[in-house]
Amino acid sequence: MYPGRHAATTPDKPAVIEAATGKIVTYRDLEDRSVQFAHWLTGQGLGPGDHLAVLSVNDARVFEIYWGAVRSGMVVTFVNTHLTPSEVSYIVDDCEARALVVSARLAELATAVVDSTPKVRSRLAFGGAVPGHDDYDQAIASLSTSPPCDQPRGSDMLYSSGTTGRPKGIMVAPTDDQIGDEPGPQFVGLLRNFGFDENSVYFSPAPIYHAAPLRYGAGAHALGGTVVMADRFDAESSLQFLERYRVSHSQWVPTHFIRMLKLPEAVRNRYDVSSMKVAIHAAAPCPPEVKRAMIDWWGEILYEYYSSTESVGSTVITTQEWLRKPGSVGRGQGATSRAHICAEDGTELPAGQVGHIYFARPGHSFEYHNDPVKTAQSRHPRNPGWVTTGDIGYLDEDDYLFLTDRAKFVIISGGVNIYPQEIENVLAVHPKVSDVAVIGVPDEDMGQSVHAVVEPGPGVVGDDTLVAELLDYCRGRIAGYKCPRSVAFVTELPRTPTGKLAKAALQA
Repeated sequence: MYPGRHAATTPDKPAVIEAATGKIVTYRDLEDRSVQFAHWLTGQGLGPGDHLAVLSVNDARVFEIYWGAVRSGMVVTFVNTHLTPSEVSYIVDDCEARALVVSARLAELATAVVDSTPKVRSRLAFGGAVPGHDDYDQAIASLSTSPPCDQPRGSDMLYSSGTTGRPKGIMVAPTDDQIGDEPGPQFVGLLRNFGFDENSVYFSPAPIYHAAPLRYGAGAHALGGTVVMADRFDAESSLQFLERYRVSHSQWVPTHFIRMLKLPEAVRNRYDVSSMKVAIHAAAPCPPEVKRAMIDWWGEILYEYYSSTESVGSTVITTQEWLRKPGSVGRGQGATSRAHICAEDGTELPAGQVGHIYFARPGHSFEYHNDPVKTAQSRHPRNPGWVTTGDIGYLDEDDYLFLTDRAKFVIISGGVNIYPQEIENVLAVHPKVSDVAVIGVPDEDMGQSVHAVVEPGPGVVGDDTLVAELLDYCRGRIAGYKCPRSVAFVTELPRTPTGKLAKAALQA
């Protein structure tokens, strides 16, 4: 069972490289330490179906912890490290974790949740001492590196970003064709479609607790490739890492693109990124002007996909397709992942009409942990095999999907639907804007009016002059009724590390 299959053939090959430090974890290291951790879990009386929670920064050891849990048949939850103690406690308690592993770099946060997570029976910390936790390295050091005889397949249960409310655990049922050493056939298959193989070098600067970095990293391991893990995103450092490690595959969110594009041209041209064969982006809509600029810079290697932690379905679009269908996120992947656009009552809508996005994926099932009501709301009212995560959009005549926004964020002004994403796409590329969010605010006459919250660029003053400049910029690019009626300036927007705007916090 993996990671032993690659440890047996290429034991000294890097499985993980920490980008900033150059630390290498070989496949032999990954196999041995994941086996030792699996034995520790067994020694704690934990096994198939039990839950493990992990609270960690981007550290190479998270993969040995992940694979140790998966090869023990356990369910593993990686927790957002940017949450408050009460929010972390909620997730650890809600997922019913019986063991918790933490990074010492998060010692203050880990210590703060000890008393409020009574279901946890065993606690480990790596990278230093944390009060109330045993030392991870000492705990597994003397344990066997011989794989257990029985290695049932485990899984992850990740939590939603919580951008529209309290995060919910998403339990995806394994499919019959999933084998024990894969994080899920939909991910390994998707990676193969992107050209991943044993020679791939995959770079991700996003937090490991998010679905894509974790699952794509594990998928790269399943295929025998190398994962280059950045501890955080930095625009210029990311370019350095692409050159230094000869990265072949990378994954980004649009915010990363915007910040790299705003580097001085001389800095951008300083680094050789020609090793990249595929640059994947997802997680949030990408403004078309930003994507065109990235294509001009990196060439026709951009691939965009639209999916979700729920894995209800996905679309993919190549650069060549996108140039024909700018703004689209692609078409469903085969007959088993088809998109449908439906009205509020469930009626399927024709091409060009905006509605809720449903996917029909036979044989796939998920549920929101401890929330049967939310689970039921995700199902189509008449076709229970169709599911939605609350996004809205439309299909064109060729079945290419275009996203408009989350249903909860649509602004209804004077009875007309206005989609914030369209306005955000315009303002995001203004040279004096670092980040932007558009929300609806109460309006006595119109019900709601369009309100832009802007994070000015470095050295830019947010004042009435800039307001006038931004409004004039919008008027030349979108219809007048969509233009903001008011603008506010903030030092930083509440955006998750995975690039999603926490609009519920803004609206509150």
